[in-house]
Parts: sequence; C-alpha cells; structure tokens
Amino acid sequence: MPFSHSRIARRILLASVFAAGTMGLGDAAGAADLVGLITKTNNNPFFVKMKEGAEAKAKELGLEFQSFAGKYDGDNDGQVAAVESLIAAGAKGILITPSDTKAIVPTIKQARDAGILVIALDTPLDPIDAADATFATDNFRAGELIGMWAAKTLGDKAADAKVAFLDALENQPTVDVARDQGFMKGFGIDPGDTTRYGEETDPRIVGHQWGQGAEEGGRTGMENLLQKDPDISVVYTINEPTAAGAHEALKAAGKADGSVLMTSVDGGCPGVQNVKAGVIGATSMQFPLLMASMGVEAVAEFIKSGKKPEPSPGLDFFNT
Repeated sequence: MPFSHSRIARRILLASVFAAGTMGLGDAAGAADLVGLITKTNNNPFFVKMKEGAEAKAKELGLEFQSFAGKYDGDNDGQVAAVESLIAAGAKGILITPSDTKAIVPTIKQARDAGILVIALDTPLDPIDAADATFATDNFRAGELIGMWAAKTLGDKAADAKVAFLDALENQPTVDVARDQGFMKGFGIDPGDTTRYGEETDPRIVGHQWGQGAEEGGRTGMENLLQKDPDISVVYTINEPTAAGAHEALKAAGKADGSVLMTSVDGGCPGVQNVKAGVIGATSMQFPLLMASMGVEAVAEFIKSGKKPEPSPGLDFFNT
C-alpha cells in the first residue's frame, strides 16, 4: 500500500460512481476508452486528492472516468464489486488502492485476464506482481522518517519511551506493515519479522490497535491503549485522520499538553494544518494526486501502444 521523496513535515464500494465528460484524444485513446479508480474510502483527504488527480488527468486526456470507493477501510467486498463492474463496462485500465491486499488478488487476476491494465496506487498487492504495476511513494521510508524525528526529539528519553501504535487493519495490508516497520527502524526498535508487526519484544512498545484509517477508529484505539498504559509518550499513527482521532482521546484524558509526541503519514492539507496546530508533531509527505494522475497517463499510453509501465531502477514499484 515504500519512497525517497517522502520527508518529515514539521511546519507545515461503493460510495460514488461518475463518468467524466469526454473529449478528443487523437490516436492516444478513443472517446469510449474507460479508466476506473477504486479507493479504500471516499472520506479520507488522501483519497479525495487521489480522485481529484485521476479525474483531472482523465478529462485532459479524453478518457471516460468512473470512481468507486469502499464504505470503510477494509471493505474488500465493495472493492471486488467495483472491479467486476469495471470489467463488465469494458474498462481499459483500473487504478486501485486495495483494502485487503491478498483477498482482492483473484479478482484482480480476472481483470488482467480480460486485458485490463491494473495499477496499484500507494498500497502494493500481495504479491506485488499481482498488479501490472505499482505507483507509490516509499511507505517504509515515510515511517522511518517520522520514527527518526521522534527519537531525535526525545533524545536520551527515547530509551525509556512508551510507544503506542495505531495501525490500519488487523489483517495487516502491505502499506500498514511498511509504515509501521519503518517507524520502528527509525525509532530504534528491532521489528523482528519485517513481513508483519505485533511480534516485537522491545519493552517500550505498549501495544497495537487498529483504527481502520479513520478518526473514530483512532479515538477508540487510543482510548484502549491509554487504558493499557496511561503513561504513553509516543504515538505512531498510520495516517492523519487516525492521528486526529487519537488526539481527541488524549485531550479527553488530559494529555493533550504536548507531553505525548504524535506522528503520522500522508501530508494531506488537514494533516498539515494539524501539524501547524500542534495536534501532530510530524508527518511524512506522500503524493496521492501525482501518483493517480501518472497512473491515468500510464493507462492512456497502454491504450495507445500496449506498453506497460516499468518499475523504477532497483525497485519493484514506480517511485512517484
């Protein structure tokens, strides 16, 4: 759901279906050529930007565009239905941020078998080559950067920190593992098995909770972790809506006084505002609008020439 363009920012389905208006593209793509975008939800600013980028680029290139979203992060059934709908509609390309990176694979295979170019955005499938390509920024590095920031900010106190993890889903999709494990490395925690989290032995870890990438889940998860240990001093969150919810729980517990370091990933506009407001200490920037628009460009090229996108040198994904 990995990349070097990420940096710490201290300062700074189905929910909707639509078709964009069509316009001429010459020999690049015909007016009837359809590209679909499937996101995890439609209420996370990260996915709102992704849809914005894909829709604008599709309109620019004269492609018909349809958008689908799960009802919640983890809604695999909704995403399966969206893929099947796009297959039936004769789509030429599908861009997807998979909620369940393993369970969706058989349906993705059906799409590819039908001649549809499938590109995973942000969240790689498991295995990654189940898609024709993956466009993303380095989620492991994003986690590592905020972990490094937290360790440096605490200084000597990092050795005795109490760290809470607010992850996405209990089935641990690829992006969930990458960001979590990257944070551990950056903070100086041995992650052990790098293919999953939860089996670490570092006594500084208070525990893991799953917020489904949403504010409500972040609040509930933080409440549970505070019950386990009220002296939490560092919080890792999978994304900024989760961090916002966690902050509400800290505030209710009288701990929104700066004594707890909050970290996150995405760099969406609301998240950056929360950095400025002191809700989030640091976040790593991702580029959803760019990866989505580049995905649509790749579909247009595939329609024109049959050429599929290649990964960046030395990587198994295209680094946006």
